[in-house]
Amino acid sequence: MKSPALDYVRVDSLSAAFDAFEAGDGDAQFLAGGHSVVPALNLRLQAPSLLIDISRIPELSGVELCDGWLRICAMTRHAEALTHPLIIHHAPLLCAAAPFVAHPAIRNRATIGGNLVLADPASEFPAAALAMRAEMEIVGRDGVRRVPADAFFLGLYETAMRPGEILRSLFVPPAREGQRVAFDELSRRRGDYAIVGAAIQAVMADQRLSDISIAFLAVGDRPIRAAKAEAALRGGALDGATIAAAQAALEGDLDLEDLPQMPASMRLHLARVLLGRVLGRLGGP
Repeated sequence: MKSPALDYVRVDSLSAAFDAFEAGDGDAQFLAGGHSVVPALNLRLQAPSLLIDISRIPELSGVELCDGWLRICAMTRHAEALTHPLIIHHAPLLCAAAPFVAHPAIRNRATIGGNLVLADPASEFPAAALAMRAEMEIVGRDGVRRVPADAFFLGLYETAMRPGEILRSLFVPPAREGQRVAFDELSRRRGDYAIVGAAIQAVMADQRLSDISIAFLAVGDRPIRAAKAEAALRGGALDGATIAAAQAALEGDLDLEDLPQMPASMRLHLARVLLGRVLGRLGGP
């Protein structure tokens, strides 16, 4: 299929982007990397009258340290999460998740900002952002605001962004002493959508977990924090008994539904298996 007829404009500033959106009279769509928007247009899932290309706006590019936080601008490509030294050092969970995102050809073009705004519940970066307790910097005609990840993802392809707003950057909190990260997912083939995935960021002190964040993907309408599993782990050593308690607690964290290809009981089993695997890796040397 081909996309419906539409107008296209490329802008070079945020103010020009806001002007173009307002000129679209509520029927405009922003375009970044295009790996979500273009397929949706071709499948007629979206049909805006105006497409606004924001990929050349200087304010949306770059990676830098800002008051101790790592600021990753929205146009940063997925592939840069694997190679940029600041991301590798200050956001290692994002780096750990990046190899699981689709395939190299897509990672070379798709943007981190576009991925977060799409809010696909089976996507890796939203879960990583949630586990990192990151914040989204959103800019609009009325100014700039920062929204924590746990308040940003609201539902299936739904975020806290308002019409006409643009995600400018992702802010990652400073790393803490003893911080460890781990990411893994189960899928039928490498690059396919995950059946279940888990992103973990933790702090180890005296061989015990002083803090931990666990975010699952592909288990609901948004990335899900496993608060009960976290509580079972916090303050304990990463031994078999503690891991088993966290696995058992998942039943209270994940409200899974039967799918045509897999019942909820199997999905919960796989989530428990994956959690044990990732926690075992977290406690390794």
